Amino acid sequence: MHQSDQDIRNRLLIARLPAMPQILIKLIAHLQADDAGMPELAALIAKDAGMTSKILGVANSSAYHRQGKVVSLEQSLVSLGTDMIKTLVISESVFQTFNSFPHSCSTDLRAFWKSSLSAAVMARALAKAMGYPHAEEAYLAGLLHNVGRLALLATAPKEYAFNFTARDDAALCAVEQRTLQITHAEAGAWLIERWHLDSFLADSVLYHHEPLARLEASHPLIRIVRLAHLLCCHADDAESITQAASLCALDVEVLQDLAGSVARQVAQAAQHLGIDLAGADDIATPPAYAPPSVDPVQRRLSDEVRNMVLVSEVGQTLSRQQGESSLLEAITRSARILFDFDTAVILLQNPTGHALVGVAAGEHQQRLAGFSIPLAKGGLLAASALECQLAFLKRDMPALGIVEEQLFRILGTDSLVCVPLVAGQRSLGVLIGGVAAWQIPACQKREGFLRAYANQAATALETAISARGLARRQLDHVAEEYRAASRRVVHEVNNPLSIIKNYLSVLDHKLEKQEPVTGEMSILNEEIDRVGQLIGGLADLQPVAASGVTDCARVVDDVLRLFRATDFLPPKIEVVTRMQDAPCEVEADADMLKQILLNLLKNAVEALPDGGRIEVANRGHVNRDRRLYLELCVSDNGAGLAPEVLANLFSPVRSSKEGAHHGLGLSIVHDLVTRLHGVIGCRSSKSGTSFEILLPIPLPASAAAALPAPGNTALSS
Repeated sequence: MHQSDQDIRNRLLIARLPAMPQILIKLIAHLQADDAGMPELAALIAKDAGMTSKILGVANSSAYHRQGKVVSLEQSLVSLGTDMIKTLVISESVFQTFNSFPHSCSTDLRAFWKSSLSAAVMARALAKAMGYPHAEEAYLAGLLHNVGRLALLATAPKEYAFNFTARDDAALCAVEQRTLQITHAEAGAWLIERWHLDSFLADSVLYHHEPLARLEASHPLIRIVRLAHLLCCHADDAESITQAASLCALDVEVLQDLAGSVARQVAQAAQHLGIDLAGADDIATPPAYAPPSVDPVQRRLSDEVRNMVLVSEVGQTLSRQQGESSLLEAITRSARILFDFDTAVILLQNPTGHALVGVAAGEHQQRLAGFSIPLAKGGLLAASALECQLAFLKRDMPALGIVEEQLFRILGTDSLVCVPLVAGQRSLGVLIGGVAAWQIPACQKREGFLRAYANQAATALETAISARGLARRQLDHVAEEYRAASRRVVHEVNNPLSIIKNYLSVLDHKLEKQEPVTGEMSILNEEIDRVGQLIGGLADLQPVAASGVTDCARVVDDVLRLFRATDFLPPKIEVVTRMQDAPCEVEADADMLKQILLNLLKNAVEALPDGGRIEVANRGHVNRDRRLYLELCVSDNGAGLAPEVLANLFSPVRSSKEGAHHGLGLSIVHDLVTRLHGVIGCRSSKSGTSFEILLPIPLPASAAAALPAPGNTALSS
């Protein structure tokens, strides 16, 4: 024979070895996802006729029997539960893949598959005990850990037929290496690598005979498969099992508990998968599995536990839905699957709580769009919602009202199951399922399950409704902020517009006398620019104060010049300024300071309808909370403010002044002073009112860094 013919690796390359089916790769990824949904899983499984028939068969077996025959794939998946689905999907895919694997027809594979199933079940149990997150990957690794023996049997049936039935240990690997120049561990890893799985599965197969001392720092999947192999194929090697258990951080007592349940799980899995393990001689096999007889109380308890698990899983699925519409669709779809409803619709209480109205979900959303049931007028459906009680309605009941008859026609069923959606003490509406009359007794027996499901659905629905309300409140808040900003801008724009109007009259008078108007034109340009800035600020709800150093004495002069040159300042009002010779520089934007003074002076003028005196004074520096400020005071000798007005002075409230925007001025002043990191206070008595403003003075950077942040507290009176 040529060397190439003797080389088992060349034979493996040209052998008709199976490729992993793509459906298995997709199913494993889907089953390991946190948000795996039953409809998507059913659609994927439905592509494989063999797997679909297997799952339908198991769901209708005596182990999972329930009222009536399960004919829907989605219903079968729900009945079986996630763990059994994963077991069936992975095992059936592997068995389908290797069913056509070429091997000697005289070779009995029952012992091989029994050993593989045992290792798979054990590996999954070990993974869960260790907290390894991918338990189904461990199951698949255990199921395939010896698949290299099948590959060698298919490739070299004459040379390997005897060794295939030999004890699976290090001695077998040595014989394989000597006779075939490759071990079954290497062959199995090579085969799995052809499947391009993004995992350590191939490594776990390659090293399942590796000396334990070398596996101390290896990946958890490798250690899991090594220990599972020892427990299933070398249960008499206590020393190796203890050492392998130590590598997996597990106590031997835990392994004893796991081993007790593996044989039963293997027998059950084999029965569901249609594998006859009777006569397998490598592991003692109990008689063919037959579900033990269960007394009615035990069966009911089992059903309740399964229902609790199902409700919990459904609740998690519903909580992951994005948006109210998708949640309503998920609720109706899940109800149809869980309770065999022919169709399902939802009626929710309207915002006023006076009626049940149809929602855009389910098959009949168009017809239900305008459907409404007044709660005050009674009826069986209204009573179900108001009293939070289940109701089972039949078409021939004499007490039916028109709205119930309408629903029967819309849903096209003989009977209705009305389940109230109650979250806490609040009734949100009713879930209505259409069923045949003969299904009513079965639904009545599942009343507890129906209530539990409805509570989960109502909780998820209330969360979605609350989120919708929060979003609406946020939009309303933003809209109110824009309305407030608009009012503020309109109020502030009135000041420069009034100045512009008055200056135009001054300008007209000077032009008529052919006097120079350079100063007036400059002021007009400044005020027009300020109007533009104020309107531009409407787009910014939280404008940032401009920084810079400003001479407040110059700003005071500019503002008073505007007042004196126009009709803002009546002749009977005297304005006095007391600006000290000391530096008047403050850390503030000149335009913002100008806006503050304009508002305060306008208020002072309006407080003196019969004339009086206004004083603008620089009272020097003030140390407040270890920060230096300059105190600027605007006072008048008017009648003073009432206590209730003084208490709400800086709030944006409506005043008794005429006009649509009066009452905002002092609120705007307070906001501007705050944005300048200043403080404003007010003193008032029968002898007059005084507004005292503290504005921070510029400091060297080193001194500023050591100071605390300026406070925003108002001055005490």
